Amino acid sequence: QAQLVESGGGLVQAGGSLRLSCAASGLTFTRYAMAWFRQAPGKEREFVTAIAWSNSNTYYAESVKGRFTISRDNAENTVSLQMNSLEPEDTAVYYCAAAMSWKFTSATMRRTSGMDLWGKGTLVTVSS
Repeated sequence: QAQLVESGGGLVQAGGSLRLSCAASGLTFTRYAMAWFRQAPGKEREFVTAIAWSNSNTYYAESVKGRFTISRDNAENTVSLQMNSLEPEDTAVYYCAAAMSWKFTSATMRRTSGMDLWGKGTLVTVSS
């Protein structure tokens, strides 16, 4: 059964860094583009970043551009999110998601409806 499991969340002070990881199992990892979304309390789930199967193309939300970096290791079936210069506004549950590679367009990857598989999320709390 296909599964995504996130790890690495926690409490960090503003200006600090965290690295999230997502381990994929039960699927052919290179057939999927990968993404991170987040959901803050009382808000809708929103797109953060996405990466193509080949590592060659990425998309970022404007709010995280220059601070967050997505990467993937196809040999290890993992995708990571390096988050630097964290702000209290980054506080949210962060979700890893997978979408079939042919869906990798800016429009589709930014939509929750475009994803085929979700992890259960990991909480990131940034204190001021």
